[in-house]
Amino acid sequence: MSVELREALEVLEKEKSISRESLLEVIHNSLLQACRNHFGTADNVTVKIDPVTCDFLVYASKEVVENVEEPALQISLADAKKIDEKYECGDTVRVPVESKAFGRIATQNAKNNILQKLREEERKVLFNRYFERKNEVVSGIVQRHSDNFTSINLGRVDGVLPNSEKVPGENLRIHDRIKVYVADVKDNPKGPKVLVSRNRPELVKKLFEAEVTEIADGTIEIMSVAREAGSRTKMAVYSTDEDVDPVGACVGMNGTRVGAVVDELRGEKIDIVNWDENPAILIENALSPAKVISVLADPDDRTALVIVPDYQLSLAIGKEGQNARLAAKLTGFKIDIKSESQAEEAGIFDEYFSDEEYDEDEYYEDEEAVDEEDFELSEYEDAEDTGNIEGTDFAEDAEDADNAEAAGDDDRDAQLPEEETPAETGEAEQ
Repeated sequence: MSVELREALEVLEKEKSISRESLLEVIHNSLLQACRNHFGTADNVTVKIDPVTCDFLVYASKEVVENVEEPALQISLADAKKIDEKYECGDTVRVPVESKAFGRIATQNAKNNILQKLREEERKVLFNRYFERKNEVVSGIVQRHSDNFTSINLGRVDGVLPNSEKVPGENLRIHDRIKVYVADVKDNPKGPKVLVSRNRPELVKKLFEAEVTEIADGTIEIMSVAREAGSRTKMAVYSTDEDVDPVGACVGMNGTRVGAVVDELRGEKIDIVNWDENPAILIENALSPAKVISVLADPDDRTALVIVPDYQLSLAIGKEGQNARLAAKLTGFKIDIKSESQAEEAGIFDEYFSDEEYDEDEYYEDEEAVDEEDFELSEYEDAEDTGNIEGTDFAEDAEDADNAEAAGDDDRDAQLPEEETPAETGEAEQ
């Protein structure tokens, strides 16, 4: 019997992931319950089970008396003498209890009790397993659809994907294998209820943690994620190692890393930008790919005024305001975007950029005050600090410099004396 019990416990332990200690405890309590149902009481019953061999012993402690009034608690002196001649009235005798002697009802009740306890233990194990995976990403198979939710088979349990947690426009077909974010786990009598999601920003973050080893080991940190599921996501990343490019690491060689995440999200666009402690630089990066002229950020009020070139206004705002909206979510600032013309009309340049602070004519006329090579080098160093060289106005500055140089050449040609020109010199010699 002990061999069969041990084999049964090993199967249950393997298939149901229930520990042997819990199973032995269930059997212990079931035997006590069976004794209670058979004898009417189990206060004097003791059950011992060997956890290794699974041998068990059930015995009842009974008092030796002359005349038995309570058979469950007492034993006659004559019967006690049969066990051992040394027993006298008042002694306590351990009487073995044979489980085979239990009646049909007691046996059935014990069986039902064992099955019920096993279901409870299994439910507890499943709840603990998925509760530990809360706020993580798991794989599942689309099982069936209903009016309000989609059932996702996660293995031992079915996850619930409500319509509110789906990606708008995403078509999930039966038997599709997808990854979902475990948003919540609740316990109920029928088993753990696992609530999963496909539209939360945390899903994107966890997918990148799985794809990018630098994020997993802590070299790169995902500082913020803003998402409009099914359309576009913006993610700001920061590297604790100066030698590691956070954006490049997340993109991967030939875009393999970000491509894997995009494929899992069914083609959703992802913008990865550099995080910066300076809110103005962070907002400029967040508005990428639009170019920015100036950012005036107020950290106290969490507001920012952004000025962009006229031809970049629509790109900065994005389709239906999506780019500006995601940048605001990513940075936590309320962003007001104006074109260069709108800023001039509103007098913003006059208000924030006074002549004392910035006089363009005086700046370019004072050639002795500024060395051209030193100026270009400092501008480049500042651009590297922002982490977004493409967002600066180097092209426009270079074009202005070329125009200025061309204009200077024209002025020098105009100032040359007429008699020094080669043609006139030749005529004079003739």
